[in-house]
Amino acid sequence: MKVGIIASDRKEWHVQRLSAALESRGAETHMLPATRFHSRISAQPRVSVRGYPVDDYDAVIVRRVPGGTPEQVFYRMDVLHRLEDMGVRVINPSEAIERAVDKYYTSTLLEDAGIRTPRTVVTERFGEAMEAFRELGGDVVVKPIFGSLGEGMTRIGDEEIAYRVFRALERMGSVFYVQEFIPHGGEDIRAFVVGEEVVASMRRRSEGWKTNISAGGRAEPHVLEEELVDLSLDASKAIGLEYTGVDLLRSEEDGWVYVVELNSTPGWQGLQTVTETDIAMRIVDYVLGSS
Repeated sequence: MKVGIIASDRKEWHVQRLSAALESRGAETHMLPATRFHSRISAQPRVSVRGYPVDDYDAVIVRRVPGGTPEQVFYRMDVLHRLEDMGVRVINPSEAIERAVDKYYTSTLLEDAGIRTPRTVVTERFGEAMEAFRELGGDVVVKPIFGSLGEGMTRIGDEEIAYRVFRALERMGSVFYVQEFIPHGGEDIRAFVVGEEVVASMRRRSEGWKTNISAGGRAEPHVLEEELVDLSLDASKAIGLEYTGVDLLRSEEDGWVYVVELNSTPGWQGLQTVTETDIAMRIVDYVLGSS
């Protein structure tokens, strides 16, 4: 089989692990930077990278579609759709990536599927954002609609600070994504889903409220309860993701578990340190077995 990895740096840890796993299974593999997509219409090849056709690939694993201008990002996603239309298996599917990268859309899909997710208000109006701050209990997390790794998130528990932050966001032309803060004691759970299985999970702890490994969180081994396995799989299906990291928060106040976020290009370097499961191999076996 011929499998591409859509990524920007062949030395990046996840790319190296996936490449090694694919090669060990006898697959031909190449890295395909999304910034080098070259497309033709009414001519062949229809999609190529650095002059090499992609039309005959069996599958591509999406690790990174870099940001850029709206036109650049839309074009790169268009190419993923085009590959799918040509019969190339794209993992994660392009539509699922578009859903997961958008926090508002993700939240609506989770709610529609009956999955508990924090109360959230989204608006473009400063006054309505201030009302949301009060409505959500005066302790909120403000997030960019697009983003990951905890970047750009701010917790606000003071109305004067909310006023200043929202005014700054207003000047930038931002959309206000205001979410209630779920007290969680500086810990959360990451469940890693591949296909219809949770293949590994970890508890993340931190001294502050952000638990992301990239923000200083510590990974600990964790065996996921059956209830949370089902919850993670249901959340993944709601977004249409075939491999993903599902972030779960257990509230200190009511004991409920909330699904906060799902990632369409999840990292697992921290998780790999606390599990014996070879996560890259599980992803590769899933791709090869379902393509």
